[in-house]
Amino acid sequence: MRDQDLSPVGSDRRLSTKEAAELLGVKPETVYAYVSRGQLSSRRAPGGRGSTFDAAEVETLARRNRRGSAGSSSGPGSELSVRTRLTLIDSDRYYFRGVDAVELATRHTYEEVAEWLWTGRLRPGAAFGAPEASVAVARRAVDALPEHATPTDRLRVAAIAAATADPLRFDLSEEAVLGTARSLIPTLVAALPAVPPGHRDSGPLAHRLWARLTGWEADEARLRVLDTALALLVDHDLAASTLAVRVAASARAHPYAAVSAGLGVLEGPLHGAAGGLAHRLLLEVLDQGDATPVVADELRAGRRIPGLGHRLYPGEDPRARALFALLEDIPHAGPALAAARDIVATAARHTPLHANVDLALAVFTASSGMPATAGETIFAVARTAGWIAHALEEYGERPLRMRPSGQYAGPKPPRPLPEPDAGGVTRHS
Repeated sequence: MRDQDLSPVGSDRRLSTKEAAELLGVKPETVYAYVSRGQLSSRRAPGGRGSTFDAAEVETLARRNRRGSAGSSSGPGSELSVRTRLTLIDSDRYYFRGVDAVELATRHTYEEVAEWLWTGRLRPGAAFGAPEASVAVARRAVDALPEHATPTDRLRVAAIAAATADPLRFDLSEEAVLGTARSLIPTLVAALPAVPPGHRDSGPLAHRLWARLTGWEADEARLRVLDTALALLVDHDLAASTLAVRVAASARAHPYAAVSAGLGVLEGPLHGAAGGLAHRLLLEVLDQGDATPVVADELRAGRRIPGLGHRLYPGEDPRARALFALLEDIPHAGPALAAARDIVATAARHTPLHANVDLALAVFTASSGMPATAGETIFAVARTAGWIAHALEEYGERPLRMRPSGQYAGPKPPRPLPEPDAGGVTRHS
């Protein structure tokens, strides 16, 4: 069974409400405000009188409040902090349930890494299968979309359609959610149009996804890169799309709806679309044979260079490093790798930044006959597993805890009722 106690390791000591308030330097009612906003967890005291709080958790919140107190005008609970056992990012490395994520991704398949993230158990040979009825309804829905629909459009529609074919989707027990996860991900892939017509889905998920990304013949080296990329991108802490998933799960939305929430945020240009921008930049450098004029144009237009830098990694993005190492074994990737190095070196004259995973994905997609949208598709399919892992965690928390308070900045009430003007437009007197 999944461990639902998400308290820090070794935090056995419990505090009373009064003790917690004193440590935080707030009133007892403010302690409960922290609980209502998900920043503290509480447990009924023995005998049912009052609540107790994890001492280490209270101390962590007190330290954070002290750091943010100087010059801050926001009130208690303004910072949303979500405890998770899934992913830790630290010192230019990241870990899935305490295990180095790059080592997991390079030694195990995407399906195996997903199972580890969901359950904390490794299932060698794990395989996902999609029910025929679910695939059929998802394909019909996707086929009805206009040709210019994006991959994220198609995946979001497929997720909603698959939900309608599952009458048990409201069962939020761990076993039911895991069953949904193992069928939803291959359903999403199967609902995407296959580039080689008549392609039959079989084998690992990376093999099935390949046929949705390019008409090129698959080879083992490229399939390994794709599978590793999926595993590397499974989760990355609380990205914007992941937070949206947890908000949906907090309201007890079923897994299909939670994934749909994540896909909606992913389509933003500051999130999932970054891979496509890096792909186009790389193709332009390949076309011109020199990164200098391309990078200069980007800087002249006031745009940041796609594929460079990451706010969570002062040094090199470990996902990019792992993918670049695998791409060295693909002969046809040589020109794209050289172009990527040229981009990094040229941009370093302005600001020294390392390549991130978007640039590594762009090298892979550009050298494999894939469109610019392929990186977004890979990212979305991969991250679906992580979203479900976060939904599982959130289902084990208090419902509706993701409810921050708004800081009203409008006109001071009470105001008189508005009066319509002569043109029918409502106005205030």
